[in-house]
Amino acid sequence: MTTQTAPNQAPPAHFGILQIVNGAYVAGAVSCLAQFGIPDLLEDGAKSAEELAVETGAQPEALYRLMRATACVGVLAEGSDKKFSQTPMSAVLRTNAKPSLRGLAIMTGREWHERGWSKLEYCVRTGKQAIDEIYGMTIFEYLKQNPEESRIFDEAMTGLSSIDGPAVADGYNFTGIHNIVDVAGGRGLLLAMLLERNAHLKGTLYEVPHVLEGAKTGPLKPYMDRCTLTSGDMFSSVPAGADAYIMKHIIHDWPDDACIKILSACRQGVNPGGNLLVVDSVIQPGNDFSPGKFLDLQMVILPGGRERTEPEFRELLEASGWKLSRIIPTAAGDSIVEGVLA
Repeated sequence: MTTQTAPNQAPPAHFGILQIVNGAYVAGAVSCLAQFGIPDLLEDGAKSAEELAVETGAQPEALYRLMRATACVGVLAEGSDKKFSQTPMSAVLRTNAKPSLRGLAIMTGREWHERGWSKLEYCVRTGKQAIDEIYGMTIFEYLKQNPEESRIFDEAMTGLSSIDGPAVADGYNFTGIHNIVDVAGGRGLLLAMLLERNAHLKGTLYEVPHVLEGAKTGPLKPYMDRCTLTSGDMFSSVPAGADAYIMKHIIHDWPDDACIKILSACRQGVNPGGNLLVVDSVIQPGNDFSPGKFLDLQMVILPGGRERTEPEFRELLEASGWKLSRIIPTAAGDSIVEGVLA
């Protein structure tokens, strides 16, 4: 039974709620499609479910039903011959897409991620993190102990960096900065983009040892003559003597007391006149739709941080010896929160 509304009449409230709740089904189906690698297998043209089932080891009828469902939201297109072809949205789920969101799509369907969201009520009730409750450890400890999940997580973060990294590189003037440290910069994709666009710039990637291993042959490889890889504990110290410290999607991972330790370490290490650059969502007042407000719920679930408002960033920087100078929105939706010496 379909719900019909008169022209110019808003749909009933239950229709909107059904759309929202059904979003979980859509996300699960797209995650499964990415896990099977179907978009990769359609690069050379349309194929039937039977053909794809042979390549993936799936049950043909079930695979057809999966693809039919994703096609109705624009992820694949089904022809009259029941063959499926690529669409712009399914193409983004290819492994070699630029950007590729395959890793992110797969990650959203992993057991630890889904179990985390199933514990949202527990998190809201107690203020504690879901992964700690489920596995008895933090998300970062869990990923360290589960290499395959860590690989998927890294792939997801790299995919996101391929979107917001260029927006950061294009959204800020790095002319007066000669040496920059990317704190907890993963495999170095953001830093590589900064070095690519700023020939005068030298950089340091500061990460934990097991992440740095993957960075040696990653995006920074062409720039190793201008780049240093250093490991350590960002909560106690960072490499000293930089003109700027940049952190993308790092501060939002942690509660205020932990953030103050990181930012204070940067304050201690920065050169005179140097800057702090925090790349995160900045939550705006009002009821307009905001992906950042749902990302904030992800932080409630794991790892225990938060997305912050401008006043909250201002207080955080002041507590760490910095002064909020300005907030620069980027084309990717994040903002660059610039701090100067207090």
